[in-house]
Amino acid sequence: AAADPVDMLPGSFGRGSWCNEHDTMHKRLDIIEEKVIKTVEHLESEVKSLLNIISETTSNIPIAPGTPLKDIFDGKY
Repeated sequence: AAADPVDMLPGSFGRGSWCNEHDTMHKRLDIIEEKVIKTVEHLESEVKSLLNIISETTSNIPIAPGTPLKDIFDGKY
């Protein structure tokens, strides 16, 4: 009969230990994923807020007639 490959892993204490380590790793990854998603959502909110402030500020600046307009984003956004 062939030996169980899980039991043959170095540092393994059998199937139960390996499964516990696997579950623990997935729980940690889930926590990290949740933190990354919340951070991205926060950063998106901050960027939108800053773009709104820039938009409001630039729309209130009086421009002399004949002054060429400059695209501060060079058309990238």
